[in-house]
Amino acid sequence: MGIGLTEFLSIELATEHPKVIPISVFIVILCLCLVIGHLLEENRWVNESITAILVGAVSGTVILLISKGKSSHILVFDEELFFIYLLPPIIFNAGFQVKKKKFFHNFLTIMSFGVIGVFISTTIISFGTWLLFPKLGFKGLTARDYLAIGTIFSSTDTVCTLQILHQDETPLLYSLVFGEGVVNDATSVVLFNAVQKIHFESINGLTALRVLGNFLYLFSTSTLLGIGVGLVTSFVLKTLYFGRHSTTRELAIMVLMAYLSYMLAELFSLSGILTVFFCGVLMSHYASYNVTESSRITSRQLHVFAMLSFIAETFIFLYVGTDALDFTKWKTSSLSVGGTLEVSGVITALVLLGRAAFVFPLSVLTNLMNRNAQRSESITFKHQVIIWWAGLMRGAVSIALAFKQFTYSGVTTDPLDAAMVTNTIVVVLFTTLVFGFLTKPLVNYLLPHDESSDNTGNSRGKQSAPGSPKEDATLPLLSFDESTSTNLSRAKDSLTLLIEQPVYTIHRYWRKFDDTYMRPVFGGPRPVNQPEC
Repeated sequence: MGIGLTEFLSIELATEHPKVIPISVFIVILCLCLVIGHLLEENRWVNESITAILVGAVSGTVILLISKGKSSHILVFDEELFFIYLLPPIIFNAGFQVKKKKFFHNFLTIMSFGVIGVFISTTIISFGTWLLFPKLGFKGLTARDYLAIGTIFSSTDTVCTLQILHQDETPLLYSLVFGEGVVNDATSVVLFNAVQKIHFESINGLTALRVLGNFLYLFSTSTLLGIGVGLVTSFVLKTLYFGRHSTTRELAIMVLMAYLSYMLAELFSLSGILTVFFCGVLMSHYASYNVTESSRITSRQLHVFAMLSFIAETFIFLYVGTDALDFTKWKTSSLSVGGTLEVSGVITALVLLGRAAFVFPLSVLTNLMNRNAQRSESITFKHQVIIWWAGLMRGAVSIALAFKQFTYSGVTTDPLDAAMVTNTIVVVLFTTLVFGFLTKPLVNYLLPHDESSDNTGNSRGKQSAPGSPKEDATLPLLSFDESTSTNLSRAKDSLTLLIEQPVYTIHRYWRKFDDTYMRPVFGGPRPVNQPEC
């Protein structure tokens, strides 16, 4: 860990203790950022992401003055080790802390936003930049660069909005924003990697199908790997019962297996983000019930995983703030300050357009699919606006992908590459600061607190309505104890229900299958009406 961390930090300052002093300074800045974030907690405009960027910018200015304009950095960014050290705890915590009932109940909607939406957004941004960049005098980018730009700026950062929304007041909205944010990042990275494998010298009509096939392969295998590791971990914890000797081993096994899933995905050139996310979901759903009560409290109520995720996110935004003052990239860039603002403005406009092009149509389609479901809430127009707005901010994944495409270990000497890196930083800063500042007042205007509470009450009323379909969570899909005609009748009713209420029906039958076959093997809370063995 010590050697890897030293390589990751790539210390610049030449002092008597070159490895210790820069790390210590950055930790002090990190602690300062946490203190300032705490003091501004009740502020209507500022959230933790904005706080970290502003503190990073101020710190970068101070370092720039001390170094007499040579550098604004204490550390040098390495995009490869960003994906290894900082991203896994963020994504694993997202999977582990997700409200599974809402997430899976809205799974098809989340996947349509997070997968189909990324394809639509990437297409619009790639085509738009290819069409408009030359008109602004920004030429020289390759076809691979334009497609990479589409994936880079399709990756969202929903942290600002999630810090304002409340799971208990707006469960549907929170679930959609949260779920889409994670799936969006995973899809963007998978699509980015698929673009890198395109042979543009032999491009033909089948290239799009190859990209789609490669994407589906990476997406499905990464998901299956995460599910597999999560199930293995759950089975081991349930079978061996580590808690009878040491609760520490239980948590250690969970953390190490989650990290192993990520590294295995990277080893096999899959999507580590998708793998570790579903590994976290499976561990939360099964493994967390196979550990002792003290371990469960440590992992959930004390938020040990959330703490690691929080530090990693703050670290990233701090670096973005300091990197904005890296004059080396600005001097190397082929664009003037005015040209950079023009190109960044075009990218931001395409982000707005690309986001709107799928959020509103897919929301309407989802409402049509759920029109007959008695237990499903519709996505109102106000919800659609918030979902659209939540995905306008760009963050750490966009920065990392841009560095991966246009730099080598955080350094570039090519004017075009430097221009794209500076434009990415400008877009991330603008969307996070400006859109982030406006997020709280927008959400409070569209969803006043009393209205949110009323919506919650209505949704709960729907769920407990007498007319809701009656469920038996322990009933198998087919029963050998009943006649063939009864099973055929049940299958016919199920097919009719699937056509009329596809989302609700899939979720309902998954619960039946889970309670009947999965939980007895891998662990989890027993249904209320299931007798103890």
